[in-house]
Amino acid sequence: MTSSPNRLASLDALRGLAALVVVLFHYLPYYDKLYGHGFELPAILNSSLQFGRYGVHLFFILSGFVIFMTLERTSRAGWFGLARAFRLLPALWAAIALTFISVHWLGPESRAVTFETALLNTTLLHEYFGMQHVDGAYWSLVVEVTFYSWMALLFFNLRTWPQLRAALTVWILISYIGVLWWKQIPEGIEFLVKDLLFVKYAPLFVAGMLIYRRHRYGGGSVFDNTLLIASIGHGLFAYKMPYSLFVLGCFGVFALAVYGRLPWLANRPMLWLGSLSYSLYLVHQNIGYGVIDLSYRTGLPGWIGVGLALAIALALAAAIHYSVEKPALARFRSWRQKAETAHA
Repeated sequence: MTSSPNRLASLDALRGLAALVVVLFHYLPYYDKLYGHGFELPAILNSSLQFGRYGVHLFFILSGFVIFMTLERTSRAGWFGLARAFRLLPALWAAIALTFISVHWLGPESRAVTFETALLNTTLLHEYFGMQHVDGAYWSLVVEVTFYSWMALLFFNLRTWPQLRAALTVWILISYIGVLWWKQIPEGIEFLVKDLLFVKYAPLFVAGMLIYRRHRYGGGSVFDNTLLIASIGHGLFAYKMPYSLFVLGCFGVFALAVYGRLPWLANRPMLWLGSLSYSLYLVHQNIGYGVIDLSYRTGLPGWIGVGLALAIALALAAAIHYSVEKPALARFRSWRQKAETAHA
């Protein structure tokens, strides 16, 4: 099956939209909950932006789609791991440095971490050692990296789709059991189920992979389609109403984009925002809180502080994207091409 350029472009635009929704959630209702704004949000805006905390779930669906596509194009697990490292880590390290400095300078004081904790954050293993995040948004990166690790292990060892599908089916079953008996999970396996298998989020990734296979190979078998429905339906049990319906809506919008029904999303501003989405996600939360807090301390209206925080987050994201993220990826691709040519 061939893909029109607008299909993947629409997915890039969706990534930018998801990042913006998360940012607005953090800057408006969530900041108000944590620290209190000096202005009151209209009730309809406040309730609408509450759904922004689930914008990350759209990232997870996107990640499943893209990662399976990447795995099919990668010959060895080592290359897959290096590609993911060059994609995530340089921008992360820059964001950690900026956030660490900003929080110690502007606050919030409650979100400051030690230098040792910041160093461990650079590995994305910090949560497994009970360490704080340099930025609260990093929790999802730990889930992402754990997902990459599982997929590399499964894909490069099982190889065939029926074998891999069987493993994913077991994962989905465990995810249903995990969320339905969340509070009754025995302490001895709690870490395995909640953290290593991240049962609240795994079906989002699996659904993204299955949608990719439908997009790439056509309709799919009854087994594939049943597994896809089960993966999507998991959200009805994993998240509270009405947020579970929002997550279902994310699947709907994602499918429309994949099948070329949202070409209007692929406009220049949205594609630009999509290109910045990862860096924006990395730098927006704690730095933004510091900027908003500073605006209040200097007597500026809170809405100006929110605007300044958004502008600074976008500027920092652009700086990281163009000076760190893109050059690192370009260097890796050049190095990989030379290495593969030398061994051809």
